[in-house]
Amino acid sequence: MKKACFTVCVCFLQLLDLALGFSSCEHLDCSQFPPSFLFGTTTSSFQVEGAYLEGNKSLSNWDVFSHIPGKIKDGSNADVADNHYYLFKEDIESMQSLGVNSYRFSISWSRVLPKGRFGPVNLEGIDFYNKIIDALVLKGIQPFVTLNHNDIPQELEDRYGSWLSEQIRLDFGHYAEVCFKAFGNRVKHWVTINEPNMMVEYGYFNGGYPPGRCSYPSGNCTDGDSAVEPYLAAHNVILSHATATHIYKTKFQKKQGGVIGIVLAGYWFEPFSDTPADRLAVQRTLAFKTAWYLDPIIYGNYPPEMTQIVGERLPIFTPEDKKKLRAKLDFIGLNQYTALYAKDCMFSLCAPGTANGDIHAHLTGERDGIPIGDPTAVETFYVVPSGMERMVMYYKERYNNTPMFITENGYAQKSGSMGEVINDTNRIKYLQAYLASLIRALRNGADVRGYFIWSLLDNFEWLYGYSVRFGLYYVDFDTLQRTPKLSAEWYKEFLSKVKALQKKSRKPKMWYQAF
Repeated sequence: MKKACFTVCVCFLQLLDLALGFSSCEHLDCSQFPPSFLFGTTTSSFQVEGAYLEGNKSLSNWDVFSHIPGKIKDGSNADVADNHYYLFKEDIESMQSLGVNSYRFSISWSRVLPKGRFGPVNLEGIDFYNKIIDALVLKGIQPFVTLNHNDIPQELEDRYGSWLSEQIRLDFGHYAEVCFKAFGNRVKHWVTINEPNMMVEYGYFNGGYPPGRCSYPSGNCTDGDSAVEPYLAAHNVILSHATATHIYKTKFQKKQGGVIGIVLAGYWFEPFSDTPADRLAVQRTLAFKTAWYLDPIIYGNYPPEMTQIVGERLPIFTPEDKKKLRAKLDFIGLNQYTALYAKDCMFSLCAPGTANGDIHAHLTGERDGIPIGDPTAVETFYVVPSGMERMVMYYKERYNNTPMFITENGYAQKSGSMGEVINDTNRIKYLQAYLASLIRALRNGADVRGYFIWSLLDNFEWLYGYSVRFGLYYVDFDTLQRTPKLSAEWYKEFLSKVKALQKKSRKPKMWYQAF
């Protein structure tokens, strides 16, 4: 037994030496990261907190959805998840040991306002997040707070259909103001909504997320209209963001001194073939996947690539809506993991049911049987580091180099034994390659101000449950014990070298060093 343990320890130390070798700034131009650059990790409330009915929290839409048989790949739920509700102090200690200077997390709407605007503020929920924020500030870690990360009170779905109703704008504004009042004296970075492009697509186009609405051929749901409802839901998302941003900028920003933005899922797309039709398919896909949300916020209207196709099915922004949209945003958050091919289906034939709705493009990770990059444990996530630089530069050029944060980037790993999972050299290679791609974008003038790894912990990964792991820390979901993976040691060493380089660059030169 001792011999076996010795062998495992020796192997781990050998792999650790390999991991730390990857982290050297000799292989990455770390001088591109200014001292103000935020390096952090990320989680979301539903995926890590657990305690799903404790502290007067109400059921969220995901609490309900994840208990429907067949919805989650491994049949699990997030009732306990990582038990971060009780173990957050331990997790913040882990963050401090990594050396991060920021932590991106989300607030559970159901924990703060169990009945939305139809009930009182839950002081136990406010107290919980105050404890997290105070503990972070005490450790010198900046809170980077997301107001909505997929989960909303089920109460709002039952009352009026959540994102399909204009009433959600009132609820979201009320919720945002409660959070600004309670936490804004310590929170300097706010995200209104995380990945609304994914939330709307999966919730109202193909029905994979709650409320599970869609129509044939986009998906197989009992209710919904995939040709109309995604546009209604997205319109209310955009105006909910505008409502919250207007409240923050008119009532809180001057006094609290923070910034506010929105986060989009940022798949990059390459043309399936080097033809004008497939290159146009890429432009349409990028418009429908990201510009759909950012163009109205930044320019006041939907992208022309969409209006030409969708026409009257696109809702109209009223003069009052446009007044709120003038609040815009202070930054764009980008969750960048992968790239796919886009094949034209508007001017050429595609297999039935593959045209991805109004985009008229078939999106795939393979061409002639060859994947666009190394596959990972998530079917549509391939290792394509160049996608990071290209997506950042797309935002830079389309949105006048609005400040950006890479709010998520991470590697999907299949769940397995602890020994297999903690030796995650593929994650280290992935992170190093994507950071190198980000550095190229920085060198080309992109105003990126932070980078966050998804995720601090292995957690409940939505439809995948616990079958996929993204964490820097391995979590045993029976005992809830956390164990650092090789990637945690890599990130710690990388951040140490970045800080040393930044400190050196700040040191004033002596008079004789100028010659």
